[in-house]
Amino acid sequence: MDQSAAGVVTSSSTTTTTSLVGDFRGRADVSACLLAATAASWLLFYGCSNTTLLSLAANVLLLLLTILFLWAKAARLLNRPAPPIPQMRVSQQVVDEVAALVHSALNTALSAFQDIAHGRDSLLFYQAFLCLWIISIIGSLADFPTFCYTSAVAVLTIPALYQKYQECVDRYMRFAYMNLQMYEMVYERFSMKCFVRARDCVMELLKDP
Repeated sequence: MDQSAAGVVTSSSTTTTTSLVGDFRGRADVSACLLAATAASWLLFYGCSNTTLLSLAANVLLLLLTILFLWAKAARLLNRPAPPIPQMRVSQQVVDEVAALVHSALNTALSAFQDIAHGRDSLLFYQAFLCLWIISIIGSLADFPTFCYTSAVAVLTIPALYQKYQECVDRYMRFAYMNLQMYEMVYERFSMKCFVRARDCVMELLKDP
């Protein structure tokens, strides 16, 4: 697949994902159903019983395969029609779209990491620092499945809250960003003074016999 085709697949997959997320955010009933399903699954698997998602999936798949296998064997012996199972295949287009989406996401993450490591984008550094710090705190308080469920709940609730209180949030974010810029300027001046003093001390030491 050439670069033009890859770009088309990437743009189409990104547009599809964006439209899907936009549909979820715009429809309160879909968001409410997903939120209820997430809370119910968490209570089922981790709140009220010792059942895990992996064991439940394995048991359901084992039961399904056993029923279909016995059904097919009995149908062959009794000259009855086989189980109506459609042909299940993953198309190459779906694979290309998923690969292009993963490729685009990885390139975006690596580009952001490079910008932060080179000190090009201070705001991006503060955002990444805050997100990783919050993830670290949440990860120390809960296990990985609970963190995944909490992330799903946050994805379903935070956009709605932001749309409701957008003006207030934007005002506080601008105020916080101005303060961060001020602290960054103070830090740069302080670090520059320290660097100049250290350089002068080194030069004086080198001049002395």
